[in-house]
Amino acid sequence: MPMRRRPFCRLALGFFFAAPLAAAIAQQPAQVDAVDATTPHDGQHDFDFEIGTWKTHLRRLVHPLSGSEEWTEYDGVTTVRKVWGGRANLVELVADGPAGHFEGLNLRLYNPQSRQWSLNFANSRSGTVGQPTIGSFRNGRGEFYDQEDFDGRAIFVRFTITPVDANTVRFEQAFSEDGGRTWELNWVATDRRTKER
Repeated sequence: MPMRRRPFCRLALGFFFAAPLAAAIAQQPAQVDAVDATTPHDGQHDFDFEIGTWKTHLRRLVHPLSGSEEWTEYDGVTTVRKVWGGRANLVELVADGPAGHFEGLNLRLYNPQSRQWSLNFANSRSGTVGQPTIGSFRNGRGEFYDQEDFDGRAIFVRFTITPVDANTVRFEQAFSEDGGRTWELNWVATDRRTKER
């Protein structure tokens, strides 16, 4: 769950599917259910593997898209709970580091019509929900995109979730200010499952 500079302007939904962003999503291979190779994947349980409590180590680029290479680090605990039988989940992150204390919340909602998830992030400082990133899991990796305003510039945001093994998950966020041609990584988190599940 990345800390983004807030408030981000809400852009019209039509801008969300700008051509380069839509092309990036369209290039992902379609995932199908193993039972029937012609049926599109029903992803409502894609996050079931993450339910539980995790130790989190994260790195955040302090000044994205500025040319700066200054990173700060945090350590904390992430708790993921099922909602609606797995068709939604709630993620709570509490972490501390040199830059201070951080509390984040992510409500993930599954849309059965589009077979996509929306990731809706908030932090305790602003108390508001930001622009959702939208996407799905393909070949075991989650990819989610949105378009936002960052310091007066329209940018693309890409958020990925990669299960490394049964007890480790990696999260990355990157920004693009050139229509998705290049990406700058600004958030990397590694979660390791605690013994309790």
